[in-house]
Amino acid sequence: MSLETGSASIVDKVRPIEAEASVVDVRFLGATAAFVLGEEALLLADTSDAAAAPRRVAAHAGGILAAASDGKRVVTGGDDGTLVATDAAGVTETIATDPKRRWIDHIALARNGAVAWACGKTVTVRKPKGEEKTLELASSAGGLGFAPKGFRLAVAHYNGVSLWFPETDAAPDVLDWKGSHLSVCFSPDGKFIITTMQEPMLHGWRLEDRKHMRMSGYTAKVRSLDWSTGGKWLASSGSEQLILWPFQGKDGPMGKAPRMLAPRELRVSAVACHPKHEITAVGFVDGMILLVRTEDGAEILVRRPDDSPVSALGWSAKGDVLGFGTENGAAGLLTL
Repeated sequence: MSLETGSASIVDKVRPIEAEASVVDVRFLGATAAFVLGEEALLLADTSDAAAAPRRVAAHAGGILAAASDGKRVVTGGDDGTLVATDAAGVTETIATDPKRRWIDHIALARNGAVAWACGKTVTVRKPKGEEKTLELASSAGGLGFAPKGFRLAVAHYNGVSLWFPETDAAPDVLDWKGSHLSVCFSPDGKFIITTMQEPMLHGWRLEDRKHMRMSGYTAKVRSLDWSTGGKWLASSGSEQLILWPFQGKDGPMGKAPRMLAPRELRVSAVACHPKHEITAVGFVDGMILLVRTEDGAEILVRRPDDSPVSALGWSAKGDVLGFGTENGAAGLLTL
């Protein structure tokens, strides 16, 4: 795929979809795009048949607070205290119910098929064979993320991150940093851990020596992160341009300035990196969506502004389809 600056707009290639509810996530299950709605349901759209009407699939009796996918299922957590898996055929399965009906607001899926979820201060991991283990925290979980290799879970919380091996009875290893950590992810090579914070900044650790990385300069809380192909760049929202932190070397972004592309007067609200090329889909608070090439900042317009903040962006596994959704219920698919 290439971006030709002479072709500045591909707006007319977008297939509009009326979600009729706020879109909180977009995931792909093969040729099926799954739009996770803010209330009760998912909307499944066949990307290979533009004439096929999207199917609405009821999943929760209330708000949907979190979603994750392994490419075969979308797992969602709701304020009804249930954890639900939905496949491309629209078949749903309730895989867990919190006994106290607490909100399930964070989810992570591991490569081996394990699933982790958080209810307040309790984190539960269900292993592939069904065995469950729980971790009790001193404060509410802020986010979950499995390591790319091995069976290790990072749990963000107040004043740091706990690294937990659910296969053992060992106490978690804690990475300390004062403040409220809201989400967490490993770098694709497993060498770094990054968190978003209540403040407009990111924090990170290099695991081999626990050295800190402070990534600041944002104008708002960072709500969207994604790694570029090969983990060379970490794309982020939270400013009036796309901010890309370099992770090509052993020091990551330490001592380096980020690359800043697609400057506008309005903030970036969502980012999604192409799975095969150094291109990032960038959504803004006014509804505009751009494709931006890392190498030279070339831009192509995907969606014109309409005062509906972009709340979700996602690529298919092959990178041939981009899905998006907004807070006001507009959605769409761009096939490249």
